[in-house]
Amino acid sequence: MKFETIKKVILAAIMLPFVFMLIEGVVVIRSSVTQYRNLEKDRQFADVLARGGSIAATEILSEIGATRRYLARPNSRTAADMLQSRVTLDRERRAFYATLPSRDALDEGLVGELSILSLAYSRIIAARSAVDQGRYTGSDPGSIYWYAALKQLAVVDALSPLISDPVLLEKSNQLMGILLTYYGERLITGVGTRHLDHGVSARLPVELFVQGKVMLGEGMDHMVFHSSAPIVRDIVAYLGRSGQVKANAITDAILAGSRPTRTVHDVWAAAQSERMTFLQQKMIEAAKDIHETGENLSMRSHIHLTRILALCAGLLILATLVMVLAAKGLRLIDRLTQDREALVGELRSAAQTDLLTGLYNRRGFEVAASALLTQAEHGSRWISVVLFDLDHFKKINDINGHDAGDAVLRQVAGVARENFRSFDLLVRHGGEEFLALLPDSTPDDAAIVAERVRLAIEAAEIPLPSGDVLKVTASFGCAGRPNEASNRNFEDLVKRADLALYAAKASGRNCVVSGPTLPAPAQEERRKAASGGGFDFRK
Repeated sequence: MKFETIKKVILAAIMLPFVFMLIEGVVVIRSSVTQYRNLEKDRQFADVLARGGSIAATEILSEIGATRRYLARPNSRTAADMLQSRVTLDRERRAFYATLPSRDALDEGLVGELSILSLAYSRIIAARSAVDQGRYTGSDPGSIYWYAALKQLAVVDALSPLISDPVLLEKSNQLMGILLTYYGERLITGVGTRHLDHGVSARLPVELFVQGKVMLGEGMDHMVFHSSAPIVRDIVAYLGRSGQVKANAITDAILAGSRPTRTVHDVWAAAQSERMTFLQQKMIEAAKDIHETGENLSMRSHIHLTRILALCAGLLILATLVMVLAAKGLRLIDRLTQDREALVGELRSAAQTDLLTGLYNRRGFEVAASALLTQAEHGSRWISVVLFDLDHFKKINDINGHDAGDAVLRQVAGVARENFRSFDLLVRHGGEEFLALLPDSTPDDAAIVAERVRLAIEAAEIPLPSGDVLKVTASFGCAGRPNEASNRNFEDLVKRADLALYAAKASGRNCVVSGPTLPAPAQEERRKAASGGGFDFRK
């Protein structure tokens, strides 16, 4: 078999498995992305549903009550309560519309319901103006609010079928059932209370009473037939209590035309009030549960998608690398060797760099410092070290979080890099501590450079991930000694710079302190040191 044929066979044997794996990876990615998008859409619909249900069952009805109290007793207190209820409803309504998906993601039926809801809210605005102008004296604008609330519930009901996730769909049906039950009970209680309070001659608005009973029945059907969750069992058990069963009997008697005694009326009103409070609490629990479930599902889907993407990206990189190396390796073995050496060099460079600040880490600094001291033997008479760290850095992490601490370290590293000299070596020494090696610098020269860096750090305004701006300070310790070819160890300088740094902190921080200068060694000591041979600057 010819070499070219062998080469093609080997290349095909290497590439084909990766091609199939890549195709499978693309299919998995598309499926995961689609699943993630659908779940995000479901979560958004569920949140909108919960917010819309809260508006229908709480904010609209709260404004009805506040408006009626104002019309019954117009004074500054009832006026303030009415205005506050309006502000709350408008705020929640704006938030509801803001969280709706784009119209492209909605079906025509829901778009139509939203248009009707907007008209219903326009009628509420007109009713408010009429109330403020005194045109509702002796009458009640409640029907306008009830209509808007019913349309809000219709929108909520239209949102449920758009949720495809079975867990969220079940929980949305639970919420819808509780909303309908609560709304029906509130309508029955409101109509029944006003009827009984207006005396024997008052006519019972049967259609509203029946509407409340219908909504109540629909709500219970929604819960019982769509879910067997603990919250539904709690509601069914609560409504089965003897006091609630008795209240239902009184409700049926009122609908049949009976007028209960004051004692029975009070028992019925107390039971209805307790029931609405219970249902409202369950409604809040269901809405919170929907939100938390959506967030948890979205988070798990996001993690799954991230893992799939990472796996496929790794597979793609691996396949590309294998194909390139196989094709080129069959042609030029030395080219493969060069690529390997380049890769090793990149890994070595990455191992010598602090990933957060981009400065040398200790390992890289040792290598660079050794080379620098060797080159400076014949031209540098002094060598100095500047050691500095950030003041009260722990408070920054405790107050603003570790993301803010990382942002501060990156910014300070950049400021230090710009203000030290271009040939100085700078390292992240550990945590919030930095170290600089300054060749051909006396301690006084080092202190001048350190002061320049200190002022630059103090003047820097550091933007945090939260959007806030933070200013920090740093304390500096300097030490130096004559540079000798026989002594490439600078740990003594680091120790004395560390002592100077402690002195700077003890002096109130945000200052520069120089340690004592180490004298040059005697001539005899130089000869002894030179005759020892070799060096280890990490001694």
